[in-house]
Amino acid sequence: MNYSLKLNELLEETLLQKASDLHISVGHPPVLRISGMLISLVKRKKLNSEDTKGFAFSLLSDSQKERFLKDKEIDFSYDFEGKARFRVNIFFQKDNISCALRLIPTYIKTIEELNLPSILHEFLRKPQGFFLVTGPSSQGKSTTLAAMIDEINHTRADHIITIEDPIEYLFEGDRSIIDQREVYKDTESFARALKSTFRQDPDVIMVGEMRDPETMSTAITAAETGHLVFATLHTNSAGQTIHRIVDSFPAGQQNQIRAQLSGSLLGVMSQRLVPMIKGGLVPGCEIMINTPAIANLIRENKIHEIPLVIETSAEIGMISLNRYLANLVRSKEIDIEIAQSFSLDPNELRILARR
Repeated sequence: MNYSLKLNELLEETLLQKASDLHISVGHPPVLRISGMLISLVKRKKLNSEDTKGFAFSLLSDSQKERFLKDKEIDFSYDFEGKARFRVNIFFQKDNISCALRLIPTYIKTIEELNLPSILHEFLRKPQGFFLVTGPSSQGKSTTLAAMIDEINHTRADHIITIEDPIEYLFEGDRSIIDQREVYKDTESFARALKSTFRQDPDVIMVGEMRDPETMSTAITAAETGHLVFATLHTNSAGQTIHRIVDSFPAGQQNQIRAQLSGSLLGVMSQRLVPMIKGGLVPGCEIMINTPAIANLIRENKIHEIPLVIETSAEIGMISLNRYLANLVRSKEIDIEIAQSFSLDPNELRILARR
């Protein structure tokens, strides 16, 4: 079988069906994710071990194949005949190979087009500081960051450096110069690339993912020393984000990290992609702004009090995830049962949605 040709057919169908993901796995026909739902392509045959290996190897270069067989998994970006780009993860499961391909839109949407909170524009006007976009996996964090970076690109004459694994959205420099670096291709690691930025004269730095204390520490230092730094983290709330960063360090360093974070942090946005009643997805967000009150809680290790400050600071743009979801329920954009499945406190959400 010509797996390259068959793969092209599947990628064409992914685009035609406006799917966000294509899954290739033993024992199933190819599966698309459309508006958050997994849809099997039942007219196609169930895949066996030879099929999934054939599809996987048709995506890999020789050097990537060597790395995949050594590490048992690999992340990379894939250009489909100039029509679209995909973020690809290939991995072993039960001694078989599976593939997950995420469509990366060629058009970078604006903050308004993504239905994100307008207060995000305020963070983009800051000359320096640290802003985090957080949330579970596959909840639109990269798309949000791309919208923010592209707005800076069109409104500020800055030098922007992105560090990604893999590169997802491709930016075209406008008022800004944009250098995009891919881990394992253009640099050895996030931490090494981030350290190198200090010699590359950036104004804005985007870190695709903070995976280790060294990267976190360097990102915070970059924000302290005059750079505007954006990054993502797989956490569920602003409070959990602060805990995750601080707890990544040995006990003896945690007070110092809390002090640095309280001074350099601009804010945290946690987001989910929630299915809408009319179809499609809408972001559900929590917004925390690093006010003097929040900074004091971070310094004094009173992170558990952050949700109360968020809840009582709506007048300056903060909002809890539950209040955000409740607003979407009241405006009849999302269903209450769906909203509760995304909430960290479903009972409180139901009460808020009734008001």
